[in-house]
Amino acid sequence: MNSNTLKIISKEESVFHVKSGNRVFIQGAAMTPNTLINALCERHSELENIEIIQLHTEGAASYTEYPYNKAFKVNSCFVGGNVRGTVNSINGDYIPIFLSEVHLLFQRNILPIDVAFIQVSPPDKHGFCSLGTSVDVTLSAIETSKLVIAQVNPNVPRTHGDGIIHSSKIDYAIEVDVPIHATLMEIPSEIEKAIGKNVAALVRDGATLQMGIGNIPNAVLNNLQNHKRLGIHTEMFSDGILPLVEKGIITGEEKAIKKGKIVTCFAMGSKKLYDFVDDNPMVHFKEASYTNDTKLIRKNPKVTAINSAIEIDLTGQICADTIGKYQYSGVGGQMDFIRGASLSQGGKAIIAMPAMTAKGFSKIVPFLKEGAGVTTTRAHVHYVVTEYGTVDLFGKNLKQRAKALIEVAHPDVRESLSKQAFERFQHLV
Repeated sequence: MNSNTLKIISKEESVFHVKSGNRVFIQGAAMTPNTLINALCERHSELENIEIIQLHTEGAASYTEYPYNKAFKVNSCFVGGNVRGTVNSINGDYIPIFLSEVHLLFQRNILPIDVAFIQVSPPDKHGFCSLGTSVDVTLSAIETSKLVIAQVNPNVPRTHGDGIIHSSKIDYAIEVDVPIHATLMEIPSEIEKAIGKNVAALVRDGATLQMGIGNIPNAVLNNLQNHKRLGIHTEMFSDGILPLVEKGIITGEEKAIKKGKIVTCFAMGSKKLYDFVDDNPMVHFKEASYTNDTKLIRKNPKVTAINSAIEIDLTGQICADTIGKYQYSGVGGQMDFIRGASLSQGGKAIIAMPAMTAKGFSKIVPFLKEGAGVTTTRAHVHYVVTEYGTVDLFGKNLKQRAKALIEVAHPDVRESLSKQAFERFQHLV
């Protein structure tokens, strides 16, 4: 491995530079540097009051587990399954914040970082390393952190865009040779396929797409095989776009921002996806402050933003990050893209979700649960899609909204919802 100007040390020595009371940033998604994380956790008996700052990370998050959690607390800007229990306990918490603004916490010294843990490719002949598939807020963390410790891995794709840093910016490095985190696409259920078909019917040729990772986004993409000249400007993508790129459906030729380029701040998927983004000038990895900037998003034509919800009330309020008082996920970039799509010429902001939860509860409800967070306000919500159809709430008053949402609710709950809407509004129009 060409170490160039990197100061290569052992993993034990690298984490010795973390001191009690430090705030440690951890790069996330597929690039989560778990070798460094696990080495730091082995020092738990020597440390106390270490604050972990992160978005979504992959792996076990050992710092949340006993006995390591005695030395660590989690202060997360997003909530994934590996830290969910901790965030909802005395050892952790969640910062409600748009993904587009997380970098400001570092740049404005609101959350000054002592140590940044990152994972990078080996340096090239010029000494530059790639941040791989997760640029998001990592660049700002690196630029403001007092100390940068890198896990250097030849399996990290060298991606185009802004995620390139010179090895001189890295204070200490360890060498590993392990696969980066991968996830496989699941087969969408019949309900998800129906939702995908309904959403795809809203997508026009030449649209610029934003979608997340999961069965519903993949079901939408599966239904775009006959579309033309689609573009991608998103905060994240996965394997679902690959067939559309291969068939020449995703070309980006009508985009206004980075025409012809797939723009994202991170990607998560299979090895095939990582091979696709490796040294691919078609894909530009940018900071979240760029990908999620509403004024940039809206410049693209026909931006079609596809997001989801945990529940939606009859007036259109969207809860996408909590289950009642329980912090389940995070605000993320939903509002960034819903607003950007709404302001785009010919754009469409879409909330797509099953009508019922896996446990058989309606996701369309008279009122949000007590303690639920309003991720997206009712004034911002336009299209709502379930397996039962599509409604556009834009311009509808409260009674009209309730009636429209009941029409795409599960048939088993429509009568109950209608009664509760009547009690609230006295009558439906």
